[in-house]
Amino acid sequence: MHHEHHHYKHLEHEHKEKKPQKEHTHHLKHIQDIKRRAIVSTILTVPVVLYSETIQKLLHISPPEFKGSEFIPPVLSTVVFLYGGSFFLKGMVEELKKKKPGMMTLVALAVSVAYFYSLYAFFFGGKEFFWELTSLITVMLWGHLVEMKSLLGAGKALEELVKLIPHTAHLVKNGEVIDVSVDKLKPGDIVLVKPGEKIPSDGVVVEGQALVDESLLTGESKPVLKKPGSKVIGGSIALDGSLKVQVEKVGKETYLSQVLRLVKEAQESKTKLQNLSDRAAFYLTIIAVSVSFISFILWKLFGYDTRFAVERAVTTMVIACPHALGIAIPLVVSIATSYSARRGILFRNRVALEVAKDVNVVLFDKTGTLTEGKLSVSDIIAKMDIKEFLKSVVSLEALSEHSIGRAVVEYGKKHGITPQKVKDFKAFPGKGVKGKVKNHEVVIGNISFLKKLGVVTDEELLREARELEAQGKSVIFVAIDGKLTGIVALSDRIRKESYEAVRQLKDMRKKVVMITGDSEKVAEAVAKELGIEEFYARVLPHEKAQKVKELQEKGYKVAMVGDGINDAPALTQADVGIAIGAGTQIALESGDVILVKSNPEDVVRVIKLSYLTVKKMIQNLFWAVGYNVVAIPLAAGLGVPFGVVLQPAVGAVLMSASTVIVALNAMLMKGKLE
Repeated sequence: MHHEHHHYKHLEHEHKEKKPQKEHTHHLKHIQDIKRRAIVSTILTVPVVLYSETIQKLLHISPPEFKGSEFIPPVLSTVVFLYGGSFFLKGMVEELKKKKPGMMTLVALAVSVAYFYSLYAFFFGGKEFFWELTSLITVMLWGHLVEMKSLLGAGKALEELVKLIPHTAHLVKNGEVIDVSVDKLKPGDIVLVKPGEKIPSDGVVVEGQALVDESLLTGESKPVLKKPGSKVIGGSIALDGSLKVQVEKVGKETYLSQVLRLVKEAQESKTKLQNLSDRAAFYLTIIAVSVSFISFILWKLFGYDTRFAVERAVTTMVIACPHALGIAIPLVVSIATSYSARRGILFRNRVALEVAKDVNVVLFDKTGTLTEGKLSVSDIIAKMDIKEFLKSVVSLEALSEHSIGRAVVEYGKKHGITPQKVKDFKAFPGKGVKGKVKNHEVVIGNISFLKKLGVVTDEELLREARELEAQGKSVIFVAIDGKLTGIVALSDRIRKESYEAVRQLKDMRKKVVMITGDSEKVAEAVAKELGIEEFYARVLPHEKAQKVKELQEKGYKVAMVGDGINDAPALTQADVGIAIGAGTQIALESGDVILVKSNPEDVVRVIKLSYLTVKKMIQNLFWAVGYNVVAIPLAAGLGVPFGVVLQPAVGAVLMSASTVIVALNAMLMKGKLE
């Protein structure tokens, strides 16, 4: 059965060891070879059919007889058997070496039995079946070709990713630009990327700015603006400007190589359903050979001639080829993993593809997962003109080193406020800052700091501040000329995708739970906002795994969604660990699934993909096994009393059809994945 993996060869590349093009060419050569054998076999089969007695009687034709014309069938059949049939004989040797007899073994046995029996019958009397033998080999070769082509199409998604790797780079050396092959690049090299070109390797922009299309790598549809200091990924495309990039990672370290490795590992690792189908294919081969043998003996005992008995045995072997079974699961997985990789969803562990659909609790870490993980201004309340008020605050905070200060300045920038000149600036770490803006004395900080400096407070503003703090927001107080004039509240903003993700998970009847190290107040505010009923607050990083365990002990299947670095133990403990915020640092992650785009909605996509993948796997197993349940008894001759006799070539057509149906059914996934 395991012959099918050589169709898969084109999926198995780490581009450093083997150039994908070579791999691809090898695959196309393989297809060309089968095509040649199929064409030659077809041409030679025509005279064999015309000169066979059965066909002459059936169609009332008599092709020209000449001396030795009776030798046309055996001679041409020998050529077809040796040239066309050797493809299957070689495959049988490979399968038996691996102790995994399957598709090739059955076809090789069937054509060999048919050939040697016919030779014997030709020389020692009896009815040979040369025409059935040649048409059988021809049909099997064409069937194999059709199936190989559909498999090649299925592996295209990964091939597309491989094609993203550029081959040459413009290296900037001593003021000159020289073209070098990408594998010659070293960390620290500076490369020039012109508009419309692919960025050759992962690195940092040192000069220029451009919109970069990263959609094929991260699934992010909008182009991203890159300027000096921005990180870029090899394989993404500079759209409208040129960049000079300092190379940071090369070869296997690059993001794209890591994605390819992960996809390849996911496609090669076995799932439970795959193991089941492997076993089924192995037993099917044994059953086929046994049923062939038994049917041969029984038809002989019933007094039928040897030719009829051999024909039943041969048809049984051909029709039972477990090829459809062999590709049923790998194909579905191949499509699922390579397509999701292009959307920024990477499966590190293939079993997650099967398990994710059974998850009934999704546990989200709050900071950086449901929220953006950085403070931003949420409310401004002032007893004066807001714009003037903001000018004073932004001017002072522009000089402060604090993260809160940075958030306020960013907010000001967005609203077109530029910092003014500050006189007598002084920072009090952990308390606040003070200085003069346009001759007004401005103090910003916590309330106790302001009180210490003798600021006149304002009851109304203090009440507003308490309310904002109750919602889990951080509040800073601003006094101008010794009077409390306004407050600025900051909060960790909830990602806009989080609302939709929670809603969809609830629609799917999944229980959504939030976990955070923050205080109850903050946790409650976020949970309420998102419609999450249950949350755990003040949980230290090492206690997160314990919480996952507690949920599992209650009988839940848990998916944990969190930061792949800080939440590593909890991700490992969960039934499905989903690491978010990976960016280009895949190597650090510890999840079964990695979400490159830090988008909580991708969690919904993972679960939906799991449902679809398992559904397709089961459909394919049903097609592959169900077809055999009906076809094997017919081939063995159970339909004979009712006048239904399956010819070997018809058996071959049915067998190829079942494989193509399974391949097409897997391909139909693509439409649903879009």
